[in-house]
Amino acid sequence: MFENKNETHYERRLTPPESYLFRAPFSIVTLVARIKGKVTHEALQDAVKKVQKRHINLRTRIRDDENHDSWLTTENVEDIPVTRIQRESDDHWIREMHRSSKEPFEFNARPAIRFILLQSPIVSELLILCHHTICDGLSLAYLVRDIMTHLGDPEREVEILPAPTPISKENLPKGLGLNRIFRFFVNRINRKWVKERVDFTQNDYLDLNKAYWANYTRKVIPIELSEDQTTELVMRCKTEGTTVNSALTSAFTGALQSTVPTKPKLSKTAIAGNLRERLESSPGEAMGFYAGALTLDLPYYGGKGFWENARALNKRVQPLYTNKELFKEGLNWCYLEPSILEAFNYKLLGDLVPEEAEGYTRIYGFSQRDDIISSLLKRNDMETRDDLLMGVAITNLTRMPFPRQYGPLELDRLYMYPGGAFPMSSILIVVGVVTCSGKLSMVIEYAEETISASDVEAIKNKAMQFLFE
Repeated sequence: MFENKNETHYERRLTPPESYLFRAPFSIVTLVARIKGKVTHEALQDAVKKVQKRHINLRTRIRDDENHDSWLTTENVEDIPVTRIQRESDDHWIREMHRSSKEPFEFNARPAIRFILLQSPIVSELLILCHHTICDGLSLAYLVRDIMTHLGDPEREVEILPAPTPISKENLPKGLGLNRIFRFFVNRINRKWVKERVDFTQNDYLDLNKAYWANYTRKVIPIELSEDQTTELVMRCKTEGTTVNSALTSAFTGALQSTVPTKPKLSKTAIAGNLRERLESSPGEAMGFYAGALTLDLPYYGGKGFWENARALNKRVQPLYTNKELFKEGLNWCYLEPSILEAFNYKLLGDLVPEEAEGYTRIYGFSQRDDIISSLLKRNDMETRDDLLMGVAITNLTRMPFPRQYGPLELDRLYMYPGGAFPMSSILIVVGVVTCSGKLSMVIEYAEETISASDVEAIKNKAMQFLFE
């Protein structure tokens, strides 16, 4: 951070984990807040300006330097889009999320976030779509609470958070690092990339984003539990000796494996974990990417009852919530040259870019080239974008201990879509879960090109049957 007499100037290079997500068309985290009471466009704009002061990532854009390295900077940053649309129905937010997800972010001009207010006099939805490079699911949950706080009390002073330290090899938990042998191989990969390096621009991202959304159809199914149903589920999990997260994971893995048993890698499952308090320097409630995941094989045993499966899953998973397991993937990334990770999605998706695109020759050529990036992808079972990596990826933010009332406004419910690090074709279903104001909400995302709507509906119904049988 650099300071002068008139303002604080903040600038740092994107870390490797951030670079892995940077300019990925599919890495968009979405949080939707259903608000009871009248929210005006002007009040929301004012609240957004206040939370910008609180969170440094909301005051930054991403610039490329003369070496084509990517930097967060607070210099010459344009405004965040805050749009108002007349609310049409309870599910209007789903259609708007589909539409807005396809819109590219202006990384080089403004913060990679947009706010959309679906407004009606009695109930409104606030949609926040933010690129994963600068946030995770918890970031947006805290952000909603901050916005609600300023909507409910417009005179409240802004509490500014310090700039958080990102995940990097310097900020890993004590005792975590690559051994000498692995570091040798990573250094060799970095040296080889210097000779092969290809850099990509904002215009290349525009071509890739357009091509991706022209080839994949995103679908979302929400599940809303009432307060009574949420309480019933929590109490049942306690009685059965498991956690809500393990029960939800078991319900969706079991439903998936029994509904579409012929699909490959159905039992491979990713369970997201919060890394914030594990880092050497914790970011607290600041915005940023601080998520990890356990990825493991979780077969569902049909001969046993659901709750027996849920207990077994919980017993297996709980000991794995360690720094070593949760940082396993991110640890390797931290030692790689960031531009290697930026190039991954151009290798995976570059062949989708049509010939008439401005960057076709370079992007398509890179996607077909046999090099260190293609070698790394093969090693991680990602030789092509259509290689199915897993059946389910689930992120549960758990219970957000937020107030329900903010002045005249009530925070009725939250919906969260966690975004992702892989194209939609790589995972059959992605499940986002959050509990707020006593109500648990889930969002199931899938691609029509990968799994049918009828199969996902059957998976949803089977999962709910498991949980409330």
